[in-house]
Amino acid sequence: MDYIAKLVLRNLEIAFENSGDIRDNERMAKTKTSNHVMTAQHKAALAKGREEGLAVRRYLEAIESSRPRRGRRRTPASITKRLQAIEAELATADPLTRLHLIQQKKDLSEELGRNAETEDIESLEKQFVKVARAYGDRKGISYGTWRTAGVSAAVLQKAGVPRTRG
Repeated sequence: MDYIAKLVLRNLEIAFENSGDIRDNERMAKTKTSNHVMTAQHKAALAKGREEGLAVRRYLEAIESSRPRRGRRRTPASITKRLQAIEAELATADPLTRLHLIQQKKDLSEELGRNAETEDIESLEKQFVKVARAYGDRKGISYGTWRTAGVSAAVLQKAGVPRTRG
């Protein structure tokens, strides 16, 4: 043990003697950071990428929300008719039934709002068609991946996305 203690003590002495050297080396190791200035061309490319990504995201979200669901599809007219019936039932409903009717009214109102939003899918599709090929090429997205994501073959054809990558 006496031998180990001497070794530890000697190592501490060496470290203490060299501590001044280490500090000098640390100061020298720091490098001066330069301010990187983006060119106007680089900023324009970033903005273009953001716009393309936004167009793709909006279109994919729109086709996802308009995807057919199981069950009978409700029309805006049938939703409005049910909302009117709920209003009539609310006046005479007991508290628990009223609670359920209020929730149903809220859900139907939101569904009616979503139906109004999906009618704008044509303009989103036009924007998607403009950017899909460039976006897909830049990000390495293949025709099959677009199809799996729910984009129709007709839309991909309009966008000029090739069926195969070569």
